[in-house]
Amino acid sequence: MMVDIGWCMLVTAVGSTLATSICGMAAIGAWKKAYQLNKAAPFVMIAFVGAPLSQTIYALILRPAMRAATFDPGQYIQRTIMEIGTGFLLALSSWYMGRVGADACDAMGETGKGFGNYLMVIGVIETVSLFIFVSALTALPK
Repeated sequence: MMVDIGWCMLVTAVGSTLATSICGMAAIGAWKKAYQLNKAAPFVMIAFVGAPLSQTIYALILRPAMRAATFDPGQYIQRTIMEIGTGFLLALSSWYMGRVGADACDAMGETGKGFGNYLMVIGVIETVSLFIFVSALTALPK
């Protein structure tokens, strides 16, 4: 019997945690600066902070599909590589979403402008995550 560790979920969740932490720290710094200057602190920065969580949602959707996929008993290594590889790519995408979101928080905190532009850049990275998700889902054996 094969043990299901859920590597994809595990690796992706680490990436999302690191990314939301990085972006969250930047948002808190921008809010602090706004409060010190008696300016309104833009709450919309929370969208940047939460954006990297989508990769973990993709891993949650992939997990049952990966468990249900029919791998031959000798393909345990291939399955593990697929799970870790997919998780790594989703985690990497999360990481860069967090870094871009941190820069967006900094810029928005300084200017109070550009929310839509910053969100579009994060959306491009999200598109890469969707490509990874769909590729992994369609690569599973039936």
